[in-house]
Formats: sequence, structure tokens, C-alpha cells
Amino acid sequence: MARIHTRRRGSSGSDKPVADDPPEWSDVDADAIESRVVELADQGYDPSQIGMKLRDEGVKGTSIPDVKLATGKKITEILEENDAAGEVPEDFYNLLERAVRLREHMDENPQDHQNKRALQNTESKIRRLADYYRGDKLDEEFNYTYETAAEIVED
Repeated sequence: MARIHTRRRGSSGSDKPVADDPPEWSDVDADAIESRVVELADQGYDPSQIGMKLRDEGVKGTSIPDVKLATGKKITEILEENDAAGEVPEDFYNLLERAVRLREHMDENPQDHQNKRALQNTESKIRRLADYYRGDKLDEEFNYTYETAAEIVED
């Protein structure tokens, strides 16, 4: 399948190994994992950063290769249960952050046509993702504007 904003196909990526049970060497209790996830979220880490921290540092010195296999829940589900989830989904927030940075760059460099195109593509992705999340994770009346994006990113 082709890419969204280019006509190239791209190269395929690797897949996670198929596994039904966590590895035997990672025998940390599910409650300890959940408390560590909430603790890292309170420190300001995003769900993807939390997963990498658990993979690298682990809980009590034991690495957690896959939180979902160990606990039966995704990191975002654990955060939602403990009221530690962000106000907008992480992928949407990252796109908003990028759009704000690009818009500020375009204000300083109006002749930068490559970044003008990058801003158009990013805003297009934001609008498509907003349609996906609208009503569930975003307000029903949410419409993307630079001002709303800057307000969300600023908080």
C-alpha cells in the first residue's frame, strides 16, 4: 500500500514476536507493574516512554518486555483506570506539537516551501485523526485551528 502524502511504497517493518505468555525470567507481579506505570505517568512520562522505561529499567530491577502480556491490559488502559491518562491521545498530541512548531517556524521563515508543505500534511493528518477521535476522546465540537492546538500544547 502506498504512503499517504507521497507516491512511494516504503519498506515493511518488523513484527513483534507472537507470544501468549510473558517470559519466565520476567516474573513481576501485575500489581507492581500497574503501580510503576502510574508512578511514571505522575512523573510526566507519555505511554510510549513508560513502555520503554519498563523495558529498559523494569520494576525492582526486572525488565518488563511486554506490559500487556504481563498484566492483561495496555498501558493506556491502566492509566485510564487510575485517572492518570492525558486529556488527548498521545499520537494526536504529538501531531499538534509538531504543527505548532512548524507554524512558528513558518512565521519566522515565510519562504520555506518545504516546511509549508510539511505543515499542510501535518494539519491534514490532524484533521483525519480528529475525525477518528471526535466524540470518544475529543469533544464532539472539536475543530482544529492553530489557536486550539497552541492552547492544548501549552497546557
